Amino acid sequence: MHRTAPPPDPDPGHAPTETSFVEASLHGAHEREVQLLRETINQLLVMAKMQVQEKDKSEAFALLIAQLREANQNLVLATFGAQDMQASAEAAALRQTEFLAMLAHELRNPLQPLAMANDLLGKKVALDPALAHVHGVIGRQVGHMARLIDDLLDASRVSSGKITLQLLPVLLSDILSSAVEVGQASIDKRQQVLSLNLPKEPLVIEADLVRLTQVFANLLNNASKFTQEFGHIAIVARRNGAVVEISVSDDGTGIAPDILPFIFDLFTQGYRSLDRAQGGLGIGLSLVRTLTQLHGGTIDALSAGVGLGSEFILKLPISPLPMPGAGAAQAQPDPSLPRRILLIEDNADAAELLTMLLEHLGHLVDMRLDGPSGLRAVLDTPYDVVICDIGLPGMDGYQVISSARAALQGALPCFVAASGYSQSDEVNLAGQAGFDHYLVKPINIDALSKIIAAQKPR
Repeated sequence: MHRTAPPPDPDPGHAPTETSFVEASLHGAHEREVQLLRETINQLLVMAKMQVQEKDKSEAFALLIAQLREANQNLVLATFGAQDMQASAEAAALRQTEFLAMLAHELRNPLQPLAMANDLLGKKVALDPALAHVHGVIGRQVGHMARLIDDLLDASRVSSGKITLQLLPVLLSDILSSAVEVGQASIDKRQQVLSLNLPKEPLVIEADLVRLTQVFANLLNNASKFTQEFGHIAIVARRNGAVVEISVSDDGTGIAPDILPFIFDLFTQGYRSLDRAQGGLGIGLSLVRTLTQLHGGTIDALSAGVGLGSEFILKLPISPLPMPGAGAAQAQPDPSLPRRILLIEDNADAAELLTMLLEHLGHLVDMRLDGPSGLRAVLDTPYDVVICDIGLPGMDGYQVISSARAALQGALPCFVAASGYSQSDEVNLAGQAGFDHYLVKPINIDALSKIIAAQKPR
């Protein structure tokens, strides 16, 4: 039997069979699916990574927000805390200022009768030579107490920045003359020699005469205080362009090197003997620096050491403003004529002694011890001068004078305030109430006499 041979294997180069084609298709689809799956996985990974990053950012942002909120709360608390501290400090400073003002008022009140009694005593020195010495002692001690009170108040004003100036063109020679007049008593007492050397040309300073006089008076008193008896003090002024340099030097105890850098600080003092013969509160030089700076100037302290004297050099700008003219001469009232004076003062001792002193000077004086009776007297009698205390029972001095000005017709008396308060606020209030002059206790009788003499008798 004849067998037929099996067909040969297909040629690999020939077209694929149906089975191989299907297999190839399946393989390609698988590859595409794998590729798509990989791409999907990659996309998912990217998205997952982005989600993680966004989550991290969100958590970081939330943390930052929480930190910002905490910082803001702390800032708010710190702000309120700082405001509370500032308010507390301001309240404490105000209480200190008010306390010092009241202390000064209470200390000045007993000084007033002492000063008046001493002025009366001065009128009797011819009766007994010993009275002149007693009169001098009392006068110096009352003046010293008044300066200490002023120093306390000035220290408060310096710390609170409440010192104000009334600037006017003033001759330097007038300023220094006034300062020498203030310091001369201490210099004479210690038998010291004072020399004054000024430029020949008149130099004008735009200054507050009272405050700048205080500067040089403090320097002179300081020089005299720390210079031995028969020692030497010198004031030398020289022009240097648009600035005048004023040197106040002495050959006294000098300044220790460890003190010199701090000599202008408040309450700084050098060596003091156990008896504290020099006295003082360590306020004067701090006030000198503050007032000098308020005038646009500078001050430096120099000393070669203990026992080698000291020198203070002030530099002040020279004012381009001319001195105001004297104006036309006017007829002056006769100072020898008596004036009719009303004194309103609740301190009976002070009122009685000032009345005696004014009567001794030839004036006619009525005295009242409270505000209401003082006001009735002003309205009932034509006075030339009314001297009125501020703190009065019944009505204060402001009410008395403002009421008198409102009720009186025609010529008014000269209203003079006599007060233990020396703050600028009190002076301004007195001016607003109608006072023409403001004198701080203990009253300077010479200043009061000039005010009285300037009034024309009715």
